[in-house]
Amino acid sequence: MKIVLFTGDGIGPEISAATNTVLTTVRDHLSLDLDVEVQPVGLSELDAHGTTAPSVVWDLVEECDGAILAPLSTYAYPPLDKGGINLSSEFRTKLDLTSNIRPCASLCETGRAMDLVVVRENTEGFYAVRTMYQGAGEFMPDPDSAFALRKITRLATRRVATTAFELAAERRKKVSVIHKANVLKLSDGLFLDEVRQVSNQFPTVELEEVLVDAAASLLVRDPSAFDVVLTSNMFGDILSNLTAELSGGLGLGPSLNVGDDFAVAQASHGSAPDIAGQNIANPTALILSSAMLLDWYGNQSSASRKPYLMAGTAIKSAVKEVLAQPSDRTRDVGGRRSTNEFASAVCRALSVAVASA
Repeated sequence: MKIVLFTGDGIGPEISAATNTVLTTVRDHLSLDLDVEVQPVGLSELDAHGTTAPSVVWDLVEECDGAILAPLSTYAYPPLDKGGINLSSEFRTKLDLTSNIRPCASLCETGRAMDLVVVRENTEGFYAVRTMYQGAGEFMPDPDSAFALRKITRLATRRVATTAFELAAERRKKVSVIHKANVLKLSDGLFLDEVRQVSNQFPTVELEEVLVDAAASLLVRDPSAFDVVLTSNMFGDILSNLTAELSGGLGLGPSLNVGDDFAVAQASHGSAPDIAGQNIANPTALILSSAMLLDWYGNQSSASRKPYLMAGTAIKSAVKEVLAQPSDRTRDVGGRRSTNEFASAVCRALSVAVASA
């Protein structure tokens, strides 16, 4: 398996290095055929090449089986015509990564007791750059009025719904579709109708329909009531941050962007430029995202890929073991360890686990 690791902005290079260390350790202990290519992107490349995403980015994507994208400081990017390319958005649309999968599980006592997965549609919705074939999804007909278009299609809904139901079939067999069809009667009505159609293909999985405002309240009140949460792009973006914070913090929240034949691992949090370069950032989310990428690759059809499932499981177990010790955590979850020290602790736990397996 060949992975390209894009190091990003802010704390991105630090947590990328920590993640690469963990991947190298699991590769060596399990004798994986795993190659990780490291490529800077973002503001450093803008200064050097006049764009945040030089052409080598797409060359590497074509050569690789999957990618890891560290956080980006997109709010600091110049306009697109000045080289400010948001790779997170570009990957999702150009690689057709329809589903964003965000597990939210209790990893230490700093979070609520919960175990759910948010499955978010990734390529359309209210996001302006993802709604139009040509032109902008936002426009101002006069200086005092602004409009935004929302795009919902049956195809994208069918694909993300299938992902959600397949996940639920392997978990607790329940999908909660989150919507606002009582107000957004056409767009969310279409989304909801297509989800119902997909549900007919999974008779063992319960389908629950919940309004988005009610879902926000219910997630806070009793997150254990949910298994797989399925929703559209913007609702999923907001609710997955809520669930990540409930489970212990965004620093613990992994995610994977999945298409038919490519996947991009990506932490749920931002680039945190205020702590960049201090070696105090929590690399858990990106490490666990990389484990999700290994799992995804291992679940492909080839039997020779099964060792990657072992690697993903080993990384997740090692991270959970380290987080169980308060003294080994980073500051954001009550510990004192640096980014590098946390990664070293995960590597030690990996070594012990693999040796005793």
